[in-house]
Amino acid sequence: MKQITEHKTGHIEWQSPSNIAIVKYWGKHGNQLPANPSLSFTLSTSYSQTSMEFDVNPDRKKFDLDFEFEGKPSPKFAERIQKYFERNAADFPYLNNLKLYLKSRNSFPHSAGIASSASAMSALAMCIASMESRLFGGFPEKSMFRMRASHLARLASGSAARSVYGGLVAWGESEFIANSSDYYAVPVNENLHDTFKSFHDTILIVDAGEKAVSSSAGHSLMTKHPYSEMRYFTARQHMEMLKEIMEQGDVEEFGKILENEALTLHGLMMNSDPSFILMKPNTLKIIEIVREVRESQKFPWYFTLDAGPNVHLMYPHEVADEARKLITELLVPYTQGGQVLYDQVGAGPRKIQGE
Repeated sequence: MKQITEHKTGHIEWQSPSNIAIVKYWGKHGNQLPANPSLSFTLSTSYSQTSMEFDVNPDRKKFDLDFEFEGKPSPKFAERIQKYFERNAADFPYLNNLKLYLKSRNSFPHSAGIASSASAMSALAMCIASMESRLFGGFPEKSMFRMRASHLARLASGSAARSVYGGLVAWGESEFIANSSDYYAVPVNENLHDTFKSFHDTILIVDAGEKAVSSSAGHSLMTKHPYSEMRYFTARQHMEMLKEIMEQGDVEEFGKILENEALTLHGLMMNSDPSFILMKPNTLKIIEIVREVRESQKFPWYFTLDAGPNVHLMYPHEVADEARKLITELLVPYTQGGQVLYDQVGAGPRKIQGE
């Protein structure tokens, strides 16, 4: 990047959604590099919206940051963002010339079983990439803008790298995904069957409390985990299988891998050292009902879990109305206060203002 030689200011705003992992990213090395490739659906209505006012002045000698979350100062998040920039200063040669005023909000409640770091950090990365485009006269190729944003998002939160694109997205080098990389995510929508372009994800909030172990701590447990190498092998195998399954529109085979990945993730946490059990009794009850209905009614819905107790229920668009009825009748009683969030596969980040 060029040196900053003139004083520039601007306002940029992006809305970026969270995502739900199909093949889970669990375990990392180096500077936010994945131990295995992962695959996810980017969501639609579960997003973060971030407004950035920037002031870049060659006479400034120290990075300055103000941050508000949902209208109030948030020292905890401000510190995380400050550390993100300072830890990755080599990626921001203009850092000491920069003053930022950030405002962020979520469309979903905190601890709602949605990866807020994925949406928040991808929104921030989109804003940074837009600012850089304005400061340095754009990117040589259009695709490089998203690649840069995905790289920056990864440095803040691994799963955020995938939220930079819409639809089906892969992150991590895989011989089965063209142009895949450990350093940024890539969209995988070219040959995707129409069934998976409108898939639904309903989040059933079993427990809105803070989880017992952070994702960062969970990833670190994989370093010496006795089953880590087999896990990484299985993840690569699932990437290969899903490529064909999702091109053919095979919902049943997709669902088998989806659920296997979720249970594997929790199994790895349960037999790590120290071990964690993040599922709650009602998590298991919901899973039992989902399986019973699928078996007795041949109903095509499947569950997945992130590193927490809340259940993501996934199903094709064609059965959405019936699924809502079943959710209301059978599953809502096992949620905390009847909390259910309805979402589906979305188109990815949306620019509100700026380059």
